[in-house]
Amino acid sequence: MDYNNGINVNKDTTIGEVKIADEVITVIAAIAATDTKGVAKLYGNITNDLVSKLGFQKLSKGIRTKVVDGKVAVDLSLELEYGVSIKSVSERVQERVKSAIENMTGLEVTEVNIRIAGVSMEEE
Repeated sequence: MDYNNGINVNKDTTIGEVKIADEVITVIAAIAATDTKGVAKLYGNITNDLVSKLGFQKLSKGIRTKVVDGKVAVDLSLELEYGVSIKSVSERVQERVKSAIENMTGLEVTEVNIRIAGVSMEEE
């Protein structure tokens, strides 16, 4: 089989190879970020917001990942809950995203960059 997109994580020719689709890394980052206390949601760009309104919701909106030579860089755009410490929540998100990607894929995460794009004023 030949998969054009993805990252080789195992090139063992006796059994076969393992490739991880780029989108999988993005989804791992999205779940890790949104499961962090204090994060209201991922914050997408205008295109992603329009796509969501049309009913094609994507978990990965607000995230960009880049993989080069087995090293991953992640850019996240987040909306945080009102009243939380931006510094503390951002550090927890960085740790969780890095840990989740490294543990699940075996790839090295070199950067987790966060942009705080908004504050949620909604009550739960």
